[in-house]
Amino acid sequence: MMKGVSESLAGRIGLVTLPGLSLRERAGTSFDLPFLPSEEYFASRKTDASSIGYAGVWDMVHRGSMPELVVNPDYDWKLFYSTYLNTYIDRDVRELSEIGDTVKFTNFMLGAASHIGQLLNLASLARDVGITIPTAKRWLSILVASNIVYLLRPYSNNLMKRAVKTPKLYFLDTGLAAYLGRWTTPEVLRSGAMSGPFFENFVISEIIKGYFNQGTIDPPLYFYRDKDMVEIDLVIEDAGTLYPLEIKKHADPSKKDVASFSKLEGMPSMKRGPGGVICLYDKLVSISPKDKVIPVSYL
Repeated sequence: MMKGVSESLAGRIGLVTLPGLSLRERAGTSFDLPFLPSEEYFASRKTDASSIGYAGVWDMVHRGSMPELVVNPDYDWKLFYSTYLNTYIDRDVRELSEIGDTVKFTNFMLGAASHIGQLLNLASLARDVGITIPTAKRWLSILVASNIVYLLRPYSNNLMKRAVKTPKLYFLDTGLAAYLGRWTTPEVLRSGAMSGPFFENFVISEIIKGYFNQGTIDPPLYFYRDKDMVEIDLVIEDAGTLYPLEIKKHADPSKKDVASFSKLEGMPSMKRGPGGVICLYDKLVSISPKDKVIPVSYL
């Protein structure tokens, strides 16, 4: 629609990003603050946080967050995503982006789905699909622009370095990623080799939705990784404070899961705020003086 508008409409139009339905929307809650692992947030969220069972989480990860699939449990999952994918490629991609080889583009999406939660390696993706790196860059930009893929940037005090360092790749809808990866049922997905990355992707996409639904186009979300390969899954930057988070599919987190958080203690002009481990445990409890075990239901 915007492509056919001759004027820029700058200052006269606002574009709202509408992702799939969030956990809060599924539960019908009115709570709308973006996720932050602070005492104030937990106190507010606790009043309407709905408990989610282990199987229920994996059902949501696998089925995805498309409104039709959420409100209509009888809608065939495979039929929906096959139709969705064909429509997306035939209309959005082919018409707006002038891509001729739709088979290779589909394979590129499949390759991207097999790399969720990993550092972006365009050379490897391009080689697997049989395209050039410049083509891979262009196709990835299409997936990002159409909100299929989200690139999580590494944290750095230098704003330019955030833009040029290698990001990590996630899908905004885990159901589409599961369909592309041929993970046919929730049971196959949760017991498969990609269960950890899919759970991580699910959590991060839910946090992103909280920002999108408040109108924040560029959420202050990052991951941390240093030269010693010490990594923190997610870092939220807010008002000069860094909030570290680990994401684990298990339900028995320990203090070793938050050991890497100390890396944020000496950041110039920033302070290390409270953090935690988002996992499948069913209660909000402390794991260290600053950090908590955070159930998925608190997202």
